[in-house]
Amino acid sequence: MSYATTLGRTRHAFGSLRELMAKATPLRSGDVLAGVAAASAEERAAAQLLLADVPLADFLAYPLIPYESDEVTRLIVDTHDHAAFAPVTGLTVGRFRDWLLRYETDSTVLAALAPGLTPEMVAAVSKLMGNQDLILVASKVRVVTAFRSTIGLPGRLSVRLQPNHPTDDPHGIAASTLDGLLYGCGDAVIGINPATDSVGAVETLLRLLDELIHRYEIPTQSCILAHVTTALQCMANGAPVDLVFQSVAGTEAANKSFGISLSLLAEARAAALALKRGTVGDNCMYFETGQGSCLSAGAHHGLDQQTCEARAYAVARAFKPLLVNTVVGFIGPEYLYDGKQIIRAGLEDHFCGKLLGLPMGVDVCYTNHAEADQDDMDTLLTLLGVAGCNFIMGIPGADDIMLGYQSTSFHDSHYLRQVLGLKPAPEFEAWLEKMRIAADGRRLLPVGAQHLLLQGR
Repeated sequence: MSYATTLGRTRHAFGSLRELMAKATPLRSGDVLAGVAAASAEERAAAQLLLADVPLADFLAYPLIPYESDEVTRLIVDTHDHAAFAPVTGLTVGRFRDWLLRYETDSTVLAALAPGLTPEMVAAVSKLMGNQDLILVASKVRVVTAFRSTIGLPGRLSVRLQPNHPTDDPHGIAASTLDGLLYGCGDAVIGINPATDSVGAVETLLRLLDELIHRYEIPTQSCILAHVTTALQCMANGAPVDLVFQSVAGTEAANKSFGISLSLLAEARAAALALKRGTVGDNCMYFETGQGSCLSAGAHHGLDQQTCEARAYAVARAFKPLLVNTVVGFIGPEYLYDGKQIIRAGLEDHFCGKLLGLPMGVDVCYTNHAEADQDDMDTLLTLLGVAGCNFIMGIPGADDIMLGYQSTSFHDSHYLRQVLGLKPAPEFEAWLEKMRIAADGRRLLPVGAQHLLLQGR
């Protein structure tokens, strides 16, 4: 299909739905790098006007990547719930935006709709929405998951405690973990990016966190963010694996570059479920994504990076994860040039993931060579809190000394919980009060009381 319109005296033509989607995307450096971005603001506006009139059903009839050549496309098509799609089946992309913003379109309605939406549909409507639209609609959606803590309940904000260390030193990791716990962080997961992916090193870290969690009876889960094949070997060796991690992307070719397939993810989930380590639920997968990964792998098929990102959420959705995290500014300015682009991408990712029924968190982050700073991250953090983000990152001093990027600190969770009246996961809140670390889920008790954690157990 082709699309054309005239603005003023200029005729704008787009040869395919794929091209129309890319040209309608708000400006970002990755799409310019890929050669798919609109050449001007006028061309972008023309594409958005045309996209608004595209029927949602066209995304089912005309896959952006052929069904025969991509297993992610096959997953999207084969799992589409036509009954759930029925309430919006006759809408165009523009009318769908209006429908999402209605008062009557509430959390119950959106939860029922999620299985009927495809990533391309939610990516398309996001391109027609302002930041406040993305925030408002996402704030209506609640996606609740559970393992040893319950994530995503209304009025709650969880934190991944991220005690990374450049040499995987157990003492350094333990010190950062303790620091984070004393700040009331860790209810989403205690998750370590290991410096090495070796089975032996990962098993050492797994046992370190497992001992800590069981010694202090912490209602949380651990995850070592190693490759899924490493996790499978660790489970085969009897190591205490709570959550299985994997970075995922929106095309089969990009996932192959990660060394994964849908069948491999299914195998890992089945192995983790068989361990039955959850106490309040069995959501045992943790996925990370990020705009630009398909382009980095040369596997974007001419799609814009945000549409590729939304397709990654179809992969995640298939495996009922506890957590999904878009690492929004991690790759660098080649894909998201400055604070403005990072903020927009974070709101888009959160919106698209939530509409598709995912428990979305965001790593509010940037690399030091991007045109961004911590004030930009404070802005995005606040907007995501208003939008109902399930969890954020907690990193000592907001500076990841292993991965070399800037994120959010333990302190940031207290800012957001105070300003928006949010609390940790209920099981973790009760533990914080029991250990005299915090009261009311938000207020840290004096340092002397916190020392009980070190002394008495």
